[in-house]
Amino acid sequence: MDIHFIEHLERALEEDLPGEAAHQLMTPFDLSQFQVPEDYKIACVLILLYPRNKEWHIALLERPIHNVHDLHAGQISLPGGKFEESDYSYQDCALREANEEIGVDQSKIGIVGELSSVYAKASNFMVYPFVGFTTSEPEFNAQPTEVAQIIELPLEILTNPKHSKTKDITVSNNLVLKNMPYYDYEGHTIWGVTGMILKELEEIIIQSDL
Repeated sequence: MDIHFIEHLERALEEDLPGEAAHQLMTPFDLSQFQVPEDYKIACVLILLYPRNKEWHIALLERPIHNVHDLHAGQISLPGGKFEESDYSYQDCALREANEEIGVDQSKIGIVGELSSVYAKASNFMVYPFVGFTTSEPEFNAQPTEVAQIIELPLEILTNPKHSKTKDITVSNNLVLKNMPYYDYEGHTIWGVTGMILKELEEIIIQSDL
């Protein structure tokens, strides 16, 4: 685990970001044709980098499949959720949600920077991703109504081509999305908005030679 990686990443996030060009790599649909309605809602998520076995990892979560009110039930996501009026900022929202969902101590998390926002058409949320880190191994405490399990994703998986694949994915109402790009990690399918966010991080790491 190289702490200098965080310093280099922080500088890279201050430069122009890949944005939609990176997001486009994770969907066969033309994102430039998507019309974002004026009444979209706001959500914030956290990419938490932390050490495990001397390597950087990212905390992901699997959403409970039985939650009928969750359009993304059963899917893999980053910790995060809806922006509330009580939140001081989008960053504050991301940290609060990470604390509520996976029990991480906000006081031990440093914010590295922000990635490009992504529009989630299915739920009508504009998602604002933040990158944070901690130098100590976090003690997770999953919120059982919102988290089926926590998935500890090694950061190196993002830049390893053998984990980037495509397949048909069935979503709600038995709609089949053809040839959807995804990350495959230990049988977990990481795709959609989460995949887009992680793809931008991957592109930044590669382009900046981190």
